[in-house]
Amino acid sequence: MKRNPIIPFALIAIVGILAVIVISFVGVNQRDQIANGGESDESAVIEPETIYEASCLGCHGTDLSGGAGPALSAIGSELSLDEIKDIISNGTDGGMPAMSGTLSAEEIAAISEWLSEKK
Repeated sequence: MKRNPIIPFALIAIVGILAVIVISFVGVNQRDQIANGGESDESAVIEPETIYEASCLGCHGTDLSGGAGPALSAIGSELSLDEIKDIISNGTDGGMPAMSGTLSAEEIAAISEWLSEKK
């Protein structure tokens, strides 16, 4: 009796494809947890300093002193919380891009509150 050499390869391929599908579903569920540094969504704490470092530092400087964008070290004494939130969300004509497409509403609220305390 002669054995078909393709059957073992087909079985290995099917097992491999099933493994990839299972791993993909597991990975999708873990993506948010990994993005939050291992914390679950319910216990995720939004750190405004981290948001600033990732999204604002390039234009406003490491110490809020400005650069391509204006200084933010005393922005809370110049603008209200709502004005800061509006600028971050919608941008300005002078070059500040709208961050509503990049940051979540919770992140915008957190960084706006943090900046409004800079007086």
